Amino acid sequence: MNLGLAGKTALVVGAGSGLGRAVALALAREGVNVVAAGRRLDPVEQTTEAIMAEGEAGLAVHLDLSDIDSFEPALDAARKRFDGVDILFNSSGGPPPTPAAGQSAELWTSHFHSMVLGVIQLTDRVLPGMLRSGWGRIITNTSSGVVTPIPNLGLSNALRLALVGWSKTLAREVAPHGVTANVVVPGRIATTRLDELNRARADREGTSVAEVERASTASIPVGRYGDPAEYAAMVAFLASAQASYITGTVFRVDGGAIPSI
Repeated sequence: MNLGLAGKTALVVGAGSGLGRAVALALAREGVNVVAAGRRLDPVEQTTEAIMAEGEAGLAVHLDLSDIDSFEPALDAARKRFDGVDILFNSSGGPPPTPAAGQSAELWTSHFHSMVLGVIQLTDRVLPGMLRSGWGRIITNTSSGVVTPIPNLGLSNALRLALVGWSKTLAREVAPHGVTANVVVPGRIATTRLDELNRARADREGTSVAEVERASTASIPVGRYGDPAEYAAMVAFLASAQASYITGTVFRVDGGAIPSI
């Protein structure tokens, strides 16, 4: 399928590894100019090198969602190289595993700034160009915890759910201007973040990582963890011309693991 994305420009946050890197590569293979953004420059430069090795256009920029002062230099570089940003993929790092109760105000505030406020303010900086051109895609990564809260991920469950309410509200505001806003929910996708959570669970329960992984995959109907490329394929479709009538929605890429309707 021709997704109609050749020549568009995407800003992919968190492009140095995991889901963000997979999204950057998937969009590049559709002819998208990819601005690979992340807190650490070395990993996003590696992603950009992989993109350019396939003959596609890429640019690596430093962008830290917890540091609003990093936004404009990154966006200026993107505009200088590719004019504007047509597709924004928002993705923040996850907070440490914790119960919902008993966490300090400082911990809540710190992660709110990087996981929620940073995403919202970055989008607000990119959105005017989309509205002027009459075309745009805002795709935000969250967690399966926004559908079924995950035990011992109290901060993640609460803060990522805030992004769902924001995205749904934004979608109605920008829809008349040709801009869509959607959320993609990853289930258990094989990334370093999942490795970290499995190790934390093993330590908490006094078992092995192998046993945690066995129990985890047994609860997934397809019987395995997802590949980041499978998640990225959904993002690429939502960015496409064919997805112009899809907005304000939450999509699950979870192998059927989330039990609720």
